Amino acid sequence: MKKQKLLEEIKEILIKNHFSLSSAESCTGGLISSYLTDISGASKYIFQNFVTYSNEAKVKFLNVKKQTLEKYGAVSYQTAYEMSEGLLNYADCSIATTGILGPTEGSNEKPIGLVYISLGCKNKIKVIKYISKKASTKDRHKIKKDIVEFALKELIIFLKNTLN
Repeated sequence: MKKQKLLEEIKEILIKNHFSLSSAESCTGGLISSYLTDISGASKYIFQNFVTYSNEAKVKFLNVKKQTLEKYGAVSYQTAYEMSEGLLNYADCSIATTGILGPTEGSNEKPIGLVYISLGCKNKIKVIKYISKKASTKDRHKIKKDIVEFALKELIIFLKNTLN
């Protein structure tokens, strides 16, 4: 699906339902926020977006528990869940990412290209584990772009299932 079509669909769903959206990004570094605001009228539904690259920012702005970060790490299902949960204090719906872009980090347990994407709305939160199709390139920009496009497609599906 083309970027413009994705953005129009997100806009339509949120405006139709009178819902706002906030994002929190770690590994994607603001690219989701950039995409979401590339469309005219985004100010009608985008409330507040965060780049919470550090653990301290995740705790301060999103209320991610220090214990969660210590036990599971920043790149985990649990942290992604708490990121979306924290975002729901700012907006009706949320999208958050935390992952590993590489090229030097990564392990068998948490490989380069691994991301947890969390989506929230109406007190429902869904976390998706995804490994970027571009991980083998070890190109951070390509990996980020792949993650963002995948995340936005998943956001549309989630919103349709949650709001309709």
